[in-house]
Amino acid sequence: MRVGLLTEGGYPYATGEALVWCDRLVRGLDQHEFEIYALSRSAHQEAAGWTGLPAQVRRVRTAALWGAPPARRVGRRQRRRFAEHFAELAAAIASPGAGEPGTGHLADRFANGLHGLAELALDLGGLSAALRSEDAVRLLERACRLPGAAHGAQQARVADLLTVTEALERALRPLSLDWYGPFGLARVDLCHAASGGAAALPGLVAERFFGTPLLVTEYGVRLREHYLADHPAGPADPARSGAPRPTPVRTLLTAFQGRLAAEVYARAALITPGNTHARRWQERCGADPERLRTVYPGMDAARFAEVGEGGERGDGAAGAGDDGRTLVWVGRVEPPKDVVGLLHAFAEVRRRRPDARLRIIETRRADAPVEPAGEEDYPARCRALAAHLFPDEAVNAHTVGDNPVSFERLGEPGAPSLPEAYAAGGVVVLSSVVEGFPVGLVEAMFCGRATVSTDVGAVCEVIGGTGLVVPPRNPRALAEACLALLRDPARRARLGAAARARALELFTIEQNVAAFRGIYLELMSHCPVRREEVGEDGAPLPFALPAEAHIPGRWTAGRDGDGSGHRSADPAPSRGAQEHTPGWAVPVSREALGVGPVANHLTEEGV
Repeated sequence: MRVGLLTEGGYPYATGEALVWCDRLVRGLDQHEFEIYALSRSAHQEAAGWTGLPAQVRRVRTAALWGAPPARRVGRRQRRRFAEHFAELAAAIASPGAGEPGTGHLADRFANGLHGLAELALDLGGLSAALRSEDAVRLLERACRLPGAAHGAQQARVADLLTVTEALERALRPLSLDWYGPFGLARVDLCHAASGGAAALPGLVAERFFGTPLLVTEYGVRLREHYLADHPAGPADPARSGAPRPTPVRTLLTAFQGRLAAEVYARAALITPGNTHARRWQERCGADPERLRTVYPGMDAARFAEVGEGGERGDGAAGAGDDGRTLVWVGRVEPPKDVVGLLHAFAEVRRRRPDARLRIIETRRADAPVEPAGEEDYPARCRALAAHLFPDEAVNAHTVGDNPVSFERLGEPGAPSLPEAYAAGGVVVLSSVVEGFPVGLVEAMFCGRATVSTDVGAVCEVIGGTGLVVPPRNPRALAEACLALLRDPARRARLGAAARARALELFTIEQNVAAFRGIYLELMSHCPVRREEVGEDGAPLPFALPAEAHIPGRWTAGRDGDGSGHRSADPAPSRGAQEHTPGWAVPVSREALGVGPVANHLTEEGV
């Protein structure tokens, strides 16, 4: 089948979210063809280039969610249509309870406005100029001033309205792209959104106009990230410093994100959260539990095999590399990881176990992008606190002191590799106050290490009884758990072996790819064949595509001689995986998109 993979801020770019997961999925499902539709978040991400793409990626289309879009004039008649649809959307997000599930009339108004704007964008070739126009600001202001509008929306000033309309234009920018023509999403068999939010918008359009089934995978719920955000453009976590987002702006954008998430969940054929924690968020946001299926992210266990197998001694003793006194922390040194709390906990450990040591190994490389304001000083504050709590210890006045806390970074000379980092001690510690799916915890489990973690995010679900879990922001409880494991090598060995067995059973690449292989086939088995083959003149070619071509595998000889029946009548020749075709939408007739009366009649006859 032909799969349209929809991404935002990640694959196929060399930096960003879900990069590794998407690449493993595409390479693992090599019996399918993939077309990548990617939204970039910054100029830095685009400058970093793409990662290597496998042969089954037939086309890549990209667009930017940053920068100013090209302006296009909107005629008087189109302005009236725009005002009608945008007024519906604005009223839905300005009403009380707009961000909460269970408000059916608001959901209907939001859906009518959103899909009306999508249809208008297809006819006009883009709506970016209209969404940033004075008309949009006035319509939003009118919705905020209506009786019964949300209290935060009523307080919106002109500056707030300008900020909101600009943010809405960026969020709705995928509607203005040229991805929906007969050689775009109109011809894919399945849309797979690698996240919610803006990445799922093209899938909504394809589902609305072409009947393409939409699969949504969220390992981190976009709406949750928006709720936790304190900055308009900053990453989503509650520990950021600086001024909070103005209340009217936050009220309106949170309502928009809530209504968008509810619409995506309502239209998706299937939703695959990465863990039960994300699943609960999706259910709270209105997702139907019948269409939720948890699929854990797949990780590469092979790179940790040597360390993990070396620790399986089977004699009740601690594993290889376990000196009985070293704690290891691996991750990015940033406020949500609560390294400050970890240092205070280690002070208690050190008081009761004077020979204990703590290795803090940072995974962010030195050439990584500069962090948002206020965060670049956090590692320095942690180092200063470590120096204050643990002065260098020297035997006498003529020797160099040794600090029991060391800071290291992957990639630096003399620093360990990632498997070596986990093998550097007997207990791996996670001290986060905010966490989604704890990737570092799974890596430690692959290495057969006993773990002490805070009860945040999906930690308890991942650990499943193979490690110790304590409340977050409780240094004393964290210290007690670490001391309990340091004193008992047999217990460390048992927990490490159980953790490795659990990780190999649930969190490998093979498990993840097998789950999506079955999901793809299941979704296609419930959808009729819609693809219409056309000749060089654009006219339909009846019976050009044999029925067995839709069965996975290579069953028939194609016209191009490659033995692939399902590609033999491709309406457009493949232009290769490295094709880069950014751009904005151009006006396309409804009939050309397959949504006109003639095309619908042909589709029904074909079915």
